[in-house]
Amino acid sequence: QVQLVQSGGGLVQPGGALRLSCAASGIILNINGMGWYRQAPGKQRELVARISSLGNTDYANSVLGRFTISRDNAKNTVYLQMNNLKPEDTAVYYCNVLYTDNWGQGTQVTVSS
Repeated sequence: QVQLVQSGGGLVQPGGALRLSCAASGIILNINGMGWYRQAPGKQRELVARISSLGNTDYANSVLGRFTISRDNAKNTVYLQMNNLKPEDTAVYYCNVLYTDNWGQGTQVTVSS
């Protein structure tokens, strides 16, 4: 059974940084693509960043140059480093085994002064 447990998130001022973690069990991350999605109130869930099994990364235009997705194979954990955060980054963030129904529990990120 696949389980994704998220940590990190919280309240940060504009321009600040946060790191989200997603620890996986029941699945080996380096043979699966992983993604980070977010959903803001009243909006659809959107893909923010993804990393393929080969380590190739891809980002939404809105976060390009500010967010970095990475993976620690030894810890079976995927990360999302978020720098220069903006109020429009406020959302609930979810990790996902790409193209499956395996999701983390979600974590709130609020960017506000």
